[in-house]
Amino acid sequence: MNHKHRGQALIFNHENFTIPYLSTRRGTNVDSEQLSKALERLGFEVTVHKDCILSEILDVVSKTAAKDHTDNDCIVIAVMSHGEHGHLYAKDVQYRLDSIWTYFTANNCPTLAGKPKLFFIQACQGDKLDPGSTMVKETETDGDSSTSYKIPTHADFLFSYSTIPGYFSWRNTDNGSWYIQSLIKELNENGKEYNMLTLLTFVSQRVAVDYESNVPSNPLMDRQKQIPCVTSMLTRILRFNDKPPYSQAG
Repeated sequence: MNHKHRGQALIFNHENFTIPYLSTRRGTNVDSEQLSKALERLGFEVTVHKDCILSEILDVVSKTAAKDHTDNDCIVIAVMSHGEHGHLYAKDVQYRLDSIWTYFTANNCPTLAGKPKLFFIQACQGDKLDPGSTMVKETETDGDSSTSYKIPTHADFLFSYSTIPGYFSWRNTDNGSWYIQSLIKELNENGKEYNMLTLLTFVSQRVAVDYESNVPSNPLMDRQKQIPCVTSMLTRILRFNDKPPYSQAG
């Protein structure tokens, strides 16, 4: 993480849809605005894309992948939308996440090869509910090289999902989603202190412990829980330490 710039961050924020059976995602703008500020504090160049149709999403992604990222540490892409069983929703149609991230593989985006590519996904992955399990709390006491090398095409990706496959993901219509709000808190409070996988462990802890659905009018949906899920292909420790003033020889 010693390049001139932190890198770009794309936020795809979906509130409204043309698909009749998809409801308005009230509260998502809170997530989008606060996540944007959190990423900017860490040095990212953030752009927010609101209610895009799929062709617009792919256009943004393809143009971003075609840019020169030589002076950037990494890239972040956040998607906030409806989803189900491995698919996300653009404003007009559903799509698979791999239709986005494959633009950034080492062979398609060589200036990001060997650099972290982070995806944060706030969306349902199904309609299963998690009522949780009651636990009894126990008391506890107590250097540079010019050598060339090959890397796997799909190395250095990280996918952080708001919930596990098949399950519901919760969002407060006033305060935003459990997952994105927990991610924002960790980035703001600990983003420069801990590495990314540690931060995401703390995110999971926040979601698992601090949140429970409150829908007393619907017993099926009331007092439900949620746990995020991470898939990491990172090949090194990632921490957003403060960047020193950049100087270039010559």
